[in-house]
This record gives sequence, structure tokens and C-alpha cells, in this order.
Amino acid sequence: MFYNPDEGNIMLVDKPYGFTSFDVVGFLRKQLRISTGLKKIKIGHAGTLDPLATGLLIVCVGKMTKQAQVFQDLDKEYTGIITLGATTPSFDLETEIDKTYPYEHITPEQIDNVAKSFIGTIKQTPPIYSAVKVDGVRAYKFARNKEEVDIKYREVNISAFDITEVNLPDVHFRISCSKGTYIRSIANDFGTKLVSGGYVKSLRRTKIGNYDVKDAKTIEEYAKLINPDWSGSIRFKSKFISKKNN
Repeated sequence: MFYNPDEGNIMLVDKPYGFTSFDVVGFLRKQLRISTGLKKIKIGHAGTLDPLATGLLIVCVGKMTKQAQVFQDLDKEYTGIITLGATTPSFDLETEIDKTYPYEHITPEQIDNVAKSFIGTIKQTPPIYSAVKVDGVRAYKFARNKEEVDIKYREVNISAFDITEVNLPDVHFRISCSKGTYIRSIANDFGTKLVSGGYVKSLRRTKIGNYDVKDAKTIEEYAKLINPDWSGSIRFKSKFISKKNN
């Protein structure tokens, strides 16, 4: 049996595009309930990954849920694409483009220099479309109700910001950072520093501490591991994907 009630388990999940972290946990909880016959299964993720991001999500089961904070505190690594010349309210493609800007003036040298300016401890304000709590309420709830909210800045550490390819308006990158860093905020600030706009076109979490997405399994693979007779299919249409950008 996959589930170890005495020690618990951790699952390295390669989260698919369009799933929330809670979608993943809910699906795996259901499979564990079927496998074990237990109605109550302690399970949770160790650090939210945006619905439109893919990559490494650590899921803790049983006694390992007590270690969730340990995993959350680890540094993270991301790869992805920042698109210059435009902004969106969510700083990614959850919402539609609201403003456009010129980007033809931007040179590869300027891009490299701006990337270097983020290295070290920086102050950043999380996106309003985020899970940050304001007076006990998730910020994204205010955003989706078109309500204004004051989100306080936070200090985060960026240990690496490498530009891996430039094909304007797209800039490919790799970032290593401390917990609590919002890559979407970096993308927005990145565009501003280049006297343009910027948003995250795609994002993938590749590492959490020493855990690598290369060692992760898909949720289908975990379903088969938990229930060897599982032969279902997973179809999911995210409510977070902007219709204009489908």
C-alpha cells in the first residue's frame, strides 16, 4: 500500500497547467480514501503554486504534514517567460492585457543589467491577485470583486536571475529566490525598469531546496501508484484562464 500511516509520505508532484494546488490535494485525497478505505486523510501541500504555473509541488500526507513548514521555508527555483510591452492586472494571463507599451527600444544589454539589479534582498509588493491575506481575507477575493486593497511590501532575496534567451517581446529566465517571492511581481517591476510593461507568460517551478521537478510524478502517475487498478482520465478546465488568451 502506498500510504504509510506510521511515518507518512511526501509526494513530489509535477503540477499541471490550470490546476490549483488545492485541486491537486483534493484529487490525491480522494485516491487515498479509495485505496485505504479511510474517511479522514491528513494531506496538504507545502507551498502554493499559481494555477497557471506548472512544476514542483510538494504534497505531505499523514505525519509528514507536520513537516510542511520546513518545505515551505526552502528556497525555490523557477523558469519561465516574461513578455514585455504590456501589463495585466494579475501580472500574468489570469486576466486580460489592460495596457500596452513600446518595447522596441530595449536592448539585450539593458535586459541583462536590469536582471542583475534584482539580485540580493529586495522589496516587492505581492500582486493583488494573490493568496496573501489582508485583514484575514485572501487578496484575490478583493481583486475579483473589483475592490481596492492595500497590500504591504515584503522583503525577499533573489540569489540568481539569469536571462536564458531573448526573443522580444519574450524574455526567458531562470530565477532562484527565497520563500514568499512572487515571480509575477518581478515581471511587472522588470517591465517598469525597462520603461515598458511586463507580465508572466509562462512559469514553471523547477526546484524546492534540493528537491527537483525531474524527480516528480504527474497526478495520473500518483493515482496509478496509489490505486494500481486506476484507469481514469483527468479533464480540467481552469476558471483562471482568460478567455481572450485561450
